[in-house]
Amino acid sequence: MEQGRNKAGKRASMVAIGSNCLLTVLNIAVGLMGGSYALVAEGMHTFTDIVTSIIAYIGFKISQRPADERFPEGYGRAEALTGLIIVIFLTFISFEIMDIANHKLHDPSSIVVPDNYVVMMAILGIFLNFVISRYIIKIGREINSPAIEADGQHQRTDIYTSIAILVGVVVAKSGFPILDPIIGFFIGILILKTAYEIGKENILHIMGFVPNQDVIVAKIRRIANKTPNVSDAHNIVIDNFASYLIVHLHVKMDADLTVKEADEITYQVEQNILKIPEIRYVSVKPCPFDEEHCKEKNR
Repeated sequence: MEQGRNKAGKRASMVAIGSNCLLTVLNIAVGLMGGSYALVAEGMHTFTDIVTSIIAYIGFKISQRPADERFPEGYGRAEALTGLIIVIFLTFISFEIMDIANHKLHDPSSIVVPDNYVVMMAILGIFLNFVISRYIIKIGREINSPAIEADGQHQRTDIYTSIAILVGVVVAKSGFPILDPIIGFFIGILILKTAYEIGKENILHIMGFVPNQDVIVAKIRRIANKTPNVSDAHNIVIDNFASYLIVHLHVKMDADLTVKEADEITYQVEQNILKIPEIRYVSVKPCPFDEEHCKEKNR
């Protein structure tokens, strides 16, 4: 399962990096030749996609390392940390783009009317970004990778910027060339908005927030209680490590069971719970029916 997850993550990152290298070169080259700062800004934006894809893949690879003495519960939160590095990078790029656009708006003589092939590049950008972002987000969700999905969400913003460029070129050629740097400024704002959304999500992962916790707890309790010789699964604690979950729980068993029998039942409970895709590690503590300390606490 982990091998398949690793291959899917690598495939998504390679597709993102390769396609964005192409888009970066085309956007900047066509933007410079066609006189469109908005398209040049989009090229800079696409360049950030390359860097964030590389960062996201590094975080993904680190998170795949098995648990060791230093990190006994694994490296899963590395993905969320790389997500924050992406946020810092995107913030820097967004302010650079907005600053250049601001200078152009204060110096209208530097603004020129974009050529027709800027229109063709904008249309190509809309199509490619739609296909690429959809593919990356799909894989990120399938393998439960916050870093890969965040990279796809970032890529999705390029669809809207390409549409804005297309509209801007048409309007600019109608006699309003000042719209081109305005759209460049708008692209900077979109990047900043994306940085905020990625930052918010990854901070929640680092803090251990578990989406749909009640649903997962109910599923864990149901699976545990269906195991033969087990009842009253309780004290269920879930730790979110971004790309996977770690579960601790208590279950009640007959006090007359031998240590070996209790251990075998505990192992079976753990294996049953591990069938839930997002859970990587499970720790089950068996308790005799009459033990006071095994009463449910705040669960």
